[in-house]
Amino acid sequence: MSFSQAVSGLSAAASNLDVIGNNIANSATSGFKSGSISFADMFAGSQTGQGVKVAAVTQDFNDGTTTTTNRALDVALSGNGFFRLTDAAGAVYYSRNGQFSVDANQNLVNAQGLHITGYPATGTPPVIAAGAQAVALTIPTTLMSAKASVTGTMVANLNSTETTPTTTTFSSSDSTSYNYNTTYTTYDSLGNSHDNDLYFVKSAANTWDVYSKDSSVTGSTAAKVGTLKFNTNGQLASTTDATGAATANNTLSLSMNVATNGASTPQTVAVNFTNSIQQNTGASAIGSKTQDGYAAGSMTGYTINDDGTITGSYSNQKTQLLGQIVLSSFANNEGLQSEGDNVWSATAASGQAITGIAGVGGLAKMTSGALEASNVDTSKELVNMIVAQRNYQANAQTIKTQDQILNTLVNLR
Repeated sequence: MSFSQAVSGLSAAASNLDVIGNNIANSATSGFKSGSISFADMFAGSQTGQGVKVAAVTQDFNDGTTTTTNRALDVALSGNGFFRLTDAAGAVYYSRNGQFSVDANQNLVNAQGLHITGYPATGTPPVIAAGAQAVALTIPTTLMSAKASVTGTMVANLNSTETTPTTTTFSSSDSTSYNYNTTYTTYDSLGNSHDNDLYFVKSAANTWDVYSKDSSVTGSTAAKVGTLKFNTNGQLASTTDATGAATANNTLSLSMNVATNGASTPQTVAVNFTNSIQQNTGASAIGSKTQDGYAAGSMTGYTINDDGTITGSYSNQKTQLLGQIVLSSFANNEGLQSEGDNVWSATAASGQAITGIAGVGGLAKMTSGALEASNVDTSKELVNMIVAQRNYQANAQTIKTQDQILNTLVNLR
């Protein structure tokens, strides 16, 4: 009398309960992928069979639900792909859990201290280099260097009903010698701000002279920097510089002398007045003005964006690219080896990792400020538990029945 079939059934049912229990235990684990067990029958030259064995435990890599956390360093994945992580020895692991943080050395890590890899941002301004190698990402705490103003724009709305000033000799201290003035802020190479006072003087019909004075530097004086000329429809027709020479493309590109502080580099700022108008607007005004310089800034925060780029925010109201998280995909996800701690490693069965950026080449999409929940269906697992329990009971009953038969044989007289 053989008990082997029933014993193998008990073992298989117990393994099934182990898998189900593990699924339920990880139903709240971010990025967890549920497992399911497969069985195979056993034959050894006998038609009655030798019982059952566990053929495989397979993980379900379908997406879990994306849940919003609003945490800057949380990232959810949807679709095919894994975060790529490395340990201190350089071993590579893969994960779907996007709960990241920054360690004491400003490294971007997961809860177990594995380093998140990606493409670093280099250069000025920082960019992701084409063909870069994935490395462990860090969040630098260095200041953002100041940038000297080089170009800018200004759209002037000059009132066509203005007349030439009563005082014919311009003076920045005499308001009767100009029609309108405004302030235009620029920055030198050390990040010092300069308040450039611009004065608009209607010198003739449809003609306005522009003067500039750096009021942030003591002792500076106003100087003519160019002339705006409008057509009879009030549109900007041509421009000339301070010497009367025409500027290119009928746009006013004024070189504005910016006095410097300390050892900053002397500079000029070219301001483009394209789209400026001279019409009856009631009063002269500035529609918009921009310039490309800024002061130095310290980091105030950082976020991971939906494309995996990491952006730093600075006290000068600017942002800067710090790096980009990469993703990896495999030909056969089910061939990955589970290593615990919510990570997998590649095997021959999974194939080699294909690494790239989110949303490109079939890789998963990222959602910042969110996490991918476990894909465990608790209701389904509870039903599976009932089935596994019944299976276990049935195999136990087989042993009991065979024991009773054996007992009957032993007691024959």
